[in-house]
Amino acid sequence: MDPQAQFCPNPQCPASGQTAQGNIKVHSYPQRRYRCTICRKTFAATTGTPFYRLHTDPMVFVCVVTLLAYGCPVPAIVVAFGLDERTVGAWQDKAGGHARAVHHHFLRTSVADLLHVQADEICGKIVGGYCWLAMALAVPYRLWLGGVVSPVRDLRLIQQLVALVRRAWTPGRTLLICVDGLASYVTAFWRAFREKQYTGRPGRPSYRLPKGVLLGQVVKNHSGRRLVGVLRRVVWGSLGRIHGVLKRTGTGQQIHTSYIERLNATFRSRLASLVRRGRGLAHKVETLEMGMYLVGSVYNFCTEHRSLRISVPGGRTKWQGRTPAMAAHWTDHVWSVQELLSCKAHMSLHG
Repeated sequence: MDPQAQFCPNPQCPASGQTAQGNIKVHSYPQRRYRCTICRKTFAATTGTPFYRLHTDPMVFVCVVTLLAYGCPVPAIVVAFGLDERTVGAWQDKAGGHARAVHHHFLRTSVADLLHVQADEICGKIVGGYCWLAMALAVPYRLWLGGVVSPVRDLRLIQQLVALVRRAWTPGRTLLICVDGLASYVTAFWRAFREKQYTGRPGRPSYRLPKGVLLGQVVKNHSGRRLVGVLRRVVWGSLGRIHGVLKRTGTGQQIHTSYIERLNATFRSRLASLVRRGRGLAHKVETLEMGMYLVGSVYNFCTEHRSLRISVPGGRTKWQGRTPAMAAHWTDHVWSVQELLSCKAHMSLHG
């Protein structure tokens, strides 16, 4: 037990969310509880994690969540561990909610030069109909930036996704955005990135785009289910500047959405409700959202990406594997699923 790594979870405490302040002491080793010397409150070591008040062996919980994150069918988990299907669903929701909080903490507090972002939406199945899942990817790091789930594919869905990209972007830096032909993307990115241009004249100031923001679209033409043509269109910026960003990042030679489409395939393989011709259904939109954040966070923090590995001259191994979170400098090592579930950084006010 390390008191220096803990912080008081009491929102009424003046030291709430602050680590290494010297106010946290060990209250009980057998019960694994800490005590804050300022507000005099005690709290469990598992407070703020899915392990809090868990009445099952934590290792069983970690094993089940890991299997869920990699696409193991729920009926197989039920038979293998002797659990109730509702218990497995509740664990997925609990782990997914925690993963969402951890992801948004790093997205809010860690700065990364995105350079190239791709966005796309896929269709999933829920009881009684369909729903849409829109996601974005920072291509140079293969970093999943988050996603939004909605029963309809409309401007509001795209605006919520664009807000995640806008939150992660550092103003003043070059950003290339590649999307498909959905018209809502142009409107949503314009509203999120536009800036007021003050001229000193009376009246309402006009809007303009930041100089470094580029937008390209890939418009696919179909005849029935057959692809008959692809149009690559420059919406903002110039083709030369877009090619310059692609060459700088080593992410292609023309406008494309290949990376986000490959990530869509990963999500389809790990979430049954996204399989095109499968029978898996999500009972609620929230269930699909929790599953999405669980899969996305395990992908970011716990899964080594082959294209991100770096050579280690003179080392014991020729290559060092890296996760997207490591490439974006969110973390310095490959996390285990248990580390992800035990992380309480999202509760801290000061990181």
